[in-house]
Amino acid sequence: VEPYFVGKPNPRMMRSARNQIEAHSETTVMIGDRMDTDVLSGLEAGLRTFLVLTGSTPASAVDRFPFRPTEVFDSIADIVPLVT
Repeated sequence: VEPYFVGKPNPRMMRSARNQIEAHSETTVMIGDRMDTDVLSGLEAGLRTFLVLTGSTPASAVDRFPFRPTEVFDSIADIVPLVT
């Protein structure tokens, strides 16, 4: 039997979390440092996605994926002004 994964990048987890806090996809963004889990799960859940380059995925690797984040930031600190 093939396993069914409920963690990233499964969009069901993202929808469940949004429902729990009564958030909407129009006002929710997935922020992460990995293209293959964080960005992919956000995209599959219909969210905008912000990739931060302080983790697993370097800027040079972004073009290797068949999908793109909405925006790329050097650090999470660069996102703070967008939410304050």
